Amino acid sequence: MATYKKKGYKAPKSHKPEQEEETSHAGDHSTTAEVFETLDHGASKTETWVAENQKPIYIVIGILVVAVLGYLGYQQFIQEPNEAEAANEMAQAQNYMQAAMSASGAQSDSLYNLALQGGEGKYGFLDIIDNYGSTKSANLAAYNAGFAYLNTGKYQKAIEYLEDFNSDDEILGPLAVGGIGDAFMQLEQPEEALDYYKKAANMQSNSFTTPKFLLKAAITALKVGNGKDALEYLNSLENEYPESPEAEKAPVFKGQAQAMK
Repeated sequence: MATYKKKGYKAPKSHKPEQEEETSHAGDHSTTAEVFETLDHGASKTETWVAENQKPIYIVIGILVVAVLGYLGYQQFIQEPNEAEAANEMAQAQNYMQAAMSASGAQSDSLYNLALQGGEGKYGFLDIIDNYGSTKSANLAAYNAGFAYLNTGKYQKAIEYLEDFNSDDEILGPLAVGGIGDAFMQLEQPEEALDYYKKAANMQSNSFTTPKFLLKAAITALKVGNGKDALEYLNSLENEYPESPEAEKAPVFKGQAQAMK
């Protein structure tokens, strides 16, 4: 006998997938709850730590704030006024220094001494260093004091003060280092002088200090019997600074260097 489906008849749905879906949703709710519980627990631990360490935290923050404000205050109310005052106080010493460089003999020595010690109620370079040690003027005073001592025959003092000078200036930096070399030459220590001349020549590349100290390095290398290095310095001088006054003197010393090789 043929069978048929009554119109409108639908096969009964299985309830098993619904149960699985309910189980899945229940699992999701459980996992979410665990995540929030973990987060709440972590936040609670952080809050507890902050509460327990609140005083030390505020102390550290307070120290940082005081340090920053102190630095800014120091710059504005102490360092900047000191810079201006030191520059003003050093003006007379610089005048003495310039006059000494134009003078000669005993007059020159007297002016260098005034530049160092002060005069006319104004500080000398040594006073500037002692009273304004953290300023740019004090640093420049060390440079000037070094050359004042160098020009008055006090070579150890010259080395001491020129070594204290610190600058990235293209001219002053190499001149200070080369001045130390000059002091060692006067002390009859050419090996030490050569080291400083080489350093001065290599510090900056310019047409004023570089050829000056390449030539001094070459002459000093000849003095210590190192013709090979002397020739190297002289070749660099002629090739890199052919228009310099020092390059005009190079051929004389090149002959000596070549004979020594």
